[in-house]
Amino acid sequence: MTTNTSRRNFLKKGAILSGGLMISFVVPGVSRLKGAAVSADTDFVPNAYLRVGIDDSVHVVLAHSEMGQGIWTTLTMLIAEELDADWSKIQVEHSPAGDPYRHTAFGIQITGGSSTTWSEFDRYRKAGATARVLLVSAAAKKFGVSESECRTENGWVIAGTKRASYGELSAAASTLPPPKDVPLRGPKDWKYIGKGAKRLDAPAKVNGTAKFGMDMQFPGMLTAVMAHPPVYGSKVKSFDATKAKAIPGVRDVVQVSTGVAVIADHFWAAKKGRDALKIEWINSAIASFDSVAQLAEFRQLAGTRGLPAAQKGDVNSAMSKAVKTVEAEYSFPYLAHAPMEPINCTVKIENGQCEIWTGSQMQMTDQEAAAKVLGFKTEQVNMHTVFLGGGFGRRATPTSDFVVEAVEIAKNSGKFIKMVWTREDDIRGGYYRPSFVHRAKIGLDAAGMPIAWDHTIVGQSIMGGAGPFAAMIKNGIDPTSVEGVSDSPYMEDVPDHYVGLHTTTTGMPVLWFRSVGHTHTASVMETLVDELAHTAGKDPVEYRRTLLKKHPRHLAALNLVAEKANWGQSLPEGHFNGVAVHESFGSYVAQVAEVSIDANGLVKVHKVVCAIDCGLAVNPDGVRAQMESGINFGVAVALYGEITLEKGHVKQSNFHDYRVARMSETPVIEVHIVDSTDKMGGAGECGVPPTAPAIANAVFAATGKRLRQQPFGNINLKA
Repeated sequence: MTTNTSRRNFLKKGAILSGGLMISFVVPGVSRLKGAAVSADTDFVPNAYLRVGIDDSVHVVLAHSEMGQGIWTTLTMLIAEELDADWSKIQVEHSPAGDPYRHTAFGIQITGGSSTTWSEFDRYRKAGATARVLLVSAAAKKFGVSESECRTENGWVIAGTKRASYGELSAAASTLPPPKDVPLRGPKDWKYIGKGAKRLDAPAKVNGTAKFGMDMQFPGMLTAVMAHPPVYGSKVKSFDATKAKAIPGVRDVVQVSTGVAVIADHFWAAKKGRDALKIEWINSAIASFDSVAQLAEFRQLAGTRGLPAAQKGDVNSAMSKAVKTVEAEYSFPYLAHAPMEPINCTVKIENGQCEIWTGSQMQMTDQEAAAKVLGFKTEQVNMHTVFLGGGFGRRATPTSDFVVEAVEIAKNSGKFIKMVWTREDDIRGGYYRPSFVHRAKIGLDAAGMPIAWDHTIVGQSIMGGAGPFAAMIKNGIDPTSVEGVSDSPYMEDVPDHYVGLHTTTTGMPVLWFRSVGHTHTASVMETLVDELAHTAGKDPVEYRRTLLKKHPRHLAALNLVAEKANWGQSLPEGHFNGVAVHESFGSYVAQVAEVSIDANGLVKVHKVVCAIDCGLAVNPDGVRAQMESGINFGVAVALYGEITLEKGHVKQSNFHDYRVARMSETPVIEVHIVDSTDKMGGAGECGVPPTAPAIANAVFAATGKRLRQQPFGNINLKA
C-alpha cells in the first residue's frame, strides 16, 4: 500500500527509480515546510509525485487518504488528464507521512474539510503535464524530430509513423531537467475531467484484496483488546488479570494510560480475556454527567445573550417594530461517527524503529504523537496508510488517541500488536459531535419578511481541543459552532441581527463530524425559514427565492431541485414534500424530501431529490455518489442519531441502540449537478446538512407539527 523509500531528493529534481521516471510536482503557493512565507508567484509546495514505470505502468501517490469518498479515482483523473495516460495502466497508492504531503491550504497533512479535489486541482494537473512534457522531449530526441512534431495519445508519444510508449521513454525522460512551467489543457480538450471514469479502487474492494487496517496480518503479530473505563477519562486504580491470563491464547495483560490491554493470539481470546478482567477505577470528573441535566443547563444559557458571533444594527429596537414574531428552540444530541470499520491500529517496534499500519486522516500528526510516546525522532516512525473503512472525522483526531493507545500497548508489552476496538468500544469511546441548543426569535414586517433576528447557540467547542486548530477561535468564538448561522445568507440580509454563542465545557471529548457545525445549523436555519414562509402565507420555495435573490448559487441549486422534484405538483396520497437549501464547504446543495407518516405515526422517507452546485464537477459520478452517501448519512442523523449519558456512562453501545438507517429505509435518491463554472467546492460533506431539515419540513406539511429536537425517527406524529 505504501512505498517507504525516502523521496526528499526525488521531490526536488526527479530521478530514476526502479528503471522508471519519477516526477515531483509543485504549484504556486506558500511554503509551509518551515512555516515561512514566500512569494506566491515564484515558490511551490512540494507534495505528492507520480512514477512512470518501464512496464508502462503509471503510479500515482496520493497526499490524501481514500476512505470511500472516491479520491483514489478523482485525483488520479487530474494526472491522467494532463499526462494523457492509459487509464488501464494506472496504479494508485497512499503516501506515507511526510513534509511533501502537506495540504496546500491547511499546512498539515490532512484529509478533511471536503477539500481534497479543489486543493489538488492545479497541483495534480501540473504533475501530469510536467511528466508529459518530459516524455515528449525524450521521444523527440529518440525520433530525431522536433518536439512540436510529437503528440501524445493514451500512453504513447507519436511522431508520424514513429511511436514509443511512456515506459520505453521513462528512463531517458528521467535524465532531463524539468521545465519551469508547463501549459495545461483547456476544458475543450478534457477527456476525463468533467466526464468521470471507472473507480480504480472498486475491483480490489469487490474481490477482497483491498487492505484496510482491520485486514493487517503478519507473522508474529498478536491482537490486543482494550478495557476502557465505563466513565470516560477515569484511571485504573488496580486490576486483577488472573482469570484473563487463564484464557487459552492470552499472552499478556498490560496497563496503559487509557486502561488495560489484553494481548492474545487472536481477537476472540483477547476479547474473552478482556471480559474476565477485574478492574477498579478512579472515576473522572464526568462521573456525574447527565444528558438531561446538560440539556436543562443549555436551555437556561440559551435564554441569555452570548458572545457576539455576528451582529448588525439594533436587533432589540427592530424587534419592537415587528408585526409578527416567530420563536423557536432546538436541541441536538451528541453523535458518534460509527464508521463501519471500528478503530484499529497495528504497531511494531523493533531495532529503534516503529512501524504503524492504520487508517489515518492526519498521518503526520499521528506520526509525531507516536514518536513522542516512544521518545523517538519522527523519522524513526513509519506510517503505513491503508484504506479507511469510513472516517467522517473520527480518524482525524488531533490527540491521535487510538494511535497513542496502540503504541503504548506495543511499548509496554514489547510485542508486535494489532489493537482492535469492538463496536461497543467505538460507540462509547468519545470524540463525539457536540450537543447543542439553539434559541431564535425572528421579527417579521407586514409582508412577512424578516427585519430582526436574535439567535443564541449553546454548545462545546471542537476547535478548543483540536491542537493547532485552536488558533481558529477568535474573540471566544469557535467558527465551527456558528457556521451556517453567523454567515447564513438569510442572516446576512436581515438589517438588524445578533448571533450569540455560549461555549461550554464538560470533559467529554468532542470532534468534527461529517459536515461539522452544519449538522445542526442547517437544520435550524432551514426549518426556521420554512416556518417564516408558513407564517407569511407563502410557498416555501417562492419565499426562499425572495430571500436568496442576491445569492445566485443558492438560487441555482434551489431552482434546479424544484424543477426536478416537480415542486408544487400532486404527490401520491399521503405523501408530502419539504425543501431545504444550504451552503457548506464551498458547495450549494438543495434537497426536496418526500415523506409519509405510517400507521404507527412514524416518518417514512420515500424519496430525496438533490441538486448541487460544486463548481466544476471533476468526477460527476463521484459527486453523485457522495450526495447519495451524504443523504443516507443525513437520514440516519435525523431519524436515529443520539448519544446520551447517565452518571457519566454512555447508554448506547452498538447498532441496536445507536441506530443507523437500514437498507430498507434508504429513500430513492436523484442527484442533479448544476452546470457551473464558479469556484470549486467539496462534495464529501455538503450532502448531509439539508437532509434533516428537508425531512422535517415535509413532516410539517404532513402533520402541521414542527420537529425541533433530533432525532425524531421514533416520535409518534399521530399522538
